[in-house]
Amino acid sequence: MVRDRLHVVMLPFSAFGHMIPFFQLSIALAKAGVHVSYVSTPRNIQRLPKIPPNFATFIDLVEFPLPTLQNGVLTEGAEATIDVPQEKVEYLKVAYDLLQTPFKQFIADQLPDWIIIDYFPHWAVEIAQDHNIRLVFFTVMSAATSVFLGKPPGFFFLSDQTPAWRSPESLTKPPEWVSFPSSVGWREYEAPFVLSSIYADGVSGMSDAARLTKVLRSCNAFAIRSCKEFEGEYLNLHEKLMAKPVISVGLLPPERPDGTSKINDESWRKIFEWLDKQDTKSVVYVGFGSECKLSKEQVYEIAYGLELSQVPFLWALRKPTWAIDDSDILPLGFSDRTSSMGMVCFGWAPQMEILAHPSIGGSLFHSGWGSVIEMLQFGHSLVVLPLVYDQSLNASLLVDKHLAVEVERGKDGSFDRDGIAKALRLAMVSDEGEAFRVRAREAAAIFGDENLHQQHYIGQFVEYLKHGSHIME
Repeated sequence: MVRDRLHVVMLPFSAFGHMIPFFQLSIALAKAGVHVSYVSTPRNIQRLPKIPPNFATFIDLVEFPLPTLQNGVLTEGAEATIDVPQEKVEYLKVAYDLLQTPFKQFIADQLPDWIIIDYFPHWAVEIAQDHNIRLVFFTVMSAATSVFLGKPPGFFFLSDQTPAWRSPESLTKPPEWVSFPSSVGWREYEAPFVLSSIYADGVSGMSDAARLTKVLRSCNAFAIRSCKEFEGEYLNLHEKLMAKPVISVGLLPPERPDGTSKINDESWRKIFEWLDKQDTKSVVYVGFGSECKLSKEQVYEIAYGLELSQVPFLWALRKPTWAIDDSDILPLGFSDRTSSMGMVCFGWAPQMEILAHPSIGGSLFHSGWGSVIEMLQFGHSLVVLPLVYDQSLNASLLVDKHLAVEVERGKDGSFDRDGIAKALRLAMVSDEGEAFRVRAREAAAIFGDENLHQQHYIGQFVEYLKHGSHIME
């Protein structure tokens, strides 16, 4: 049956690297006239961006309080991975799993047309099946990264339930079914941790591999935040392998800000005044997001690298947990020595307004997929320093496509100031790096094309949701 007004329920995992893409997909669907119920916990919903007023009637933000664990291991207000140290993320997963009870009741009351879920809430499979509701698995990763989800029927497991990825070495190169040139893989120094974290049952009693496999086997369709214009070879591979609809929903680029007039913070007004005085495309923006916890040694090497490079910089740095006070965060004398060439700001930063400023020409960052999209939307040169999760895979993809310079690392994953400075000068100022800068500007035509992503890809996705069959290009 064809419906004029679809109702879709969104269920992301409680990590901002997941919640924000789900929120951006919600906005895109609302623009296409779809009614969206976005489910999360109260504090997470409070920290989401504001819904554009003209789409507010299409999106319901549904709050389910995060259940309290008896051992009190999670502090009050700890509702996302950013709120807890790495060793307590497993307990956040336990609490998140308890959301299945209110979610089950919500679905029974609402009976939506579709449920779009993340990798984590495997229990949504039975809830959808109980009510004959169709299910989409939406991955917030790139199509290149998603090749490591495995292939059917076992995905992360072989037929005898033994792991499909049997050794750390198997994660350091593309899987055997990738038939075209690719260097996408984890680094040797991080592969053992990745392997153990994928297959470990942990406190929740179910591994990420088992969760993903169950969701991938049960979903009606597999949606990817990407587009054929950038990752065509990987998307074609997924379509060939998955034996179910694989739908590109586009890159979901955030809306461009309309200047900096809405920035009311006085310290940021001064920073934008400083940017106004810099040459066009001359400044590198440095930011590693909220999930990457930099050590003191790493912060200091980045600082010394910026100083050595002599490239103008704006560094958005969250105060590390190891810092006793602000004076301890940066090397002694760094701010004085670099006052004429750069600025460091602590805490929250208006990233989209910064990236849109004409003096910004590049970025030194972790290569998270959402940030890649934001950077290339503006055609910025990329210097990548992957730190956690799928960031190394994105970095490899960008290097393969000659869109990024990766900071050199030691065999143990360490980096130093010389590697930072070398990569920055190559990407930002040297004649040798001009090809990177040209390709980044060319990529902006794809990453920043709102019609391509909204009208074509989201339009195609909505047609699938309405008719239940993939609308091919």
